[in-house]
Amino acid sequence: MTMDETWLYHYDPETKQQSIEWRHSGSLRPQKFLVQKSAGKVLASSFWDQDGILLIDYFPKGQSINAEYYSSLLVQLKDILKEKRGGKFTKGVLFLHDNAPAHLALATQKKLAYLGFQCLDHPPYSPNLAPTDYHLSLD
Repeated sequence: MTMDETWLYHYDPETKQQSIEWRHSGSLRPQKFLVQKSAGKVLASSFWDQDGILLIDYFPKGQSINAEYYSSLLVQLKDILKEKRGGKFTKGVLFLHDNAPAHLALATQKKLAYLGFQCLDHPPYSPNLAPTDYHLSLD
């Protein structure tokens, strides 16, 4: 099982009424840039295994990610694992996450050991190309 955090941006699309242009029939269309400013963004923490997404948590605005918050996510994850992957959970959990400070904190390490998760070391200088970096399917 692995996890990754990614920023999700949302946009306010321009309506057809807002994009109407008055121009002469022979005039060229003005160029529009494809880049538009996002209306906002939210940090999503995704946990998944080879069978699919287990948990997506949308980080509350104004709060900071710390060991306490991350540990509470791990407890939620264990409950979801028991519910969705009951048979596999008895074999143990190999867990891979990056080396963010909240993930490496002593309190987090203790919580992982308490929950029975065996952590894999994040490879140094890894390109860190997790599926959430290029594709997130919310089935």
